[in-house]
Amino acid sequence: MNKLLLFFFIFIFSISKSFSQDANQILKYSEEKIRGITSSYTEMAIKIIRPKWKKEMVMKGWSIGDEYFVSLVLSPAKEKGTVFLKRGNEVWNYIPSIERTIKLPPSMMMQNWMGTDFTNDDLVQRSSVTDDYSNSIIGEQTIDGLDCWIIELIPKEDAAVVWGKLIMWIDKNDYMQLKTEFYDEYDELVSIMTGKSIKNFDGKKLPAIIEFIPLDKDGNKTIIERIVWKFDIVINQRLFMPNYMRNLK
Repeated sequence: MNKLLLFFFIFIFSISKSFSQDANQILKYSEEKIRGITSSYTEMAIKIIRPKWKKEMVMKGWSIGDEYFVSLVLSPAKEKGTVFLKRGNEVWNYIPSIERTIKLPPSMMMQNWMGTDFTNDDLVQRSSVTDDYSNSIIGEQTIDGLDCWIIELIPKEDAAVVWGKLIMWIDKNDYMQLKTEFYDEYDELVSIMTGKSIKNFDGKKLPAIIEFIPLDKDGNKTIIERIVWKFDIVINQRLFMPNYMRNLK
């Protein structure tokens, strides 16, 4: 009997471990689709919706892995030429109206990024979902006709992350992130992000539209529509230097 129990627990443990490994592999593929294996370039339209007003921006951006990201505002005219730069844990802004490059202090990290519902900290603390979280498949569901895994991400004890928990819906065929729920440290649902309008970008099927809704702010929404999205292209490293921000075109 004891041997049977031992084999039973080993069997359960091996199943649990395999699910964890599967979840990590799914998330790895999904993240690589978004970032590319080495780099990415995107042109996007951003719509910021508030109860009493709306704002639209057009920008383009370059990234290398999850350490380097830079974006350039193309419109509206009032903000044209504004540059946002992420280098590791550092954040820089170039403001053309005053011709100054500013390094953002920690006190500004919780401010909204470019007026959206994302914060500067959301971009800087873009943690590794496979390194900073314990991940497991907790179910399956169909979204817009696509079969998805439901993956729960619980932060590890030593991980410097903002969220208390994440739940992601990733489709089984193309590893697209179709929905993410963000929970705080009290296990309360805070925000929901959904992917819509599937298109082919540089040979990859990905949601062209991302909607981010903070549940604690009625009527607030940020919609990002990618017009161009390219992957694994050669990018000059100088694009990610603070002293080059005013020259970005």
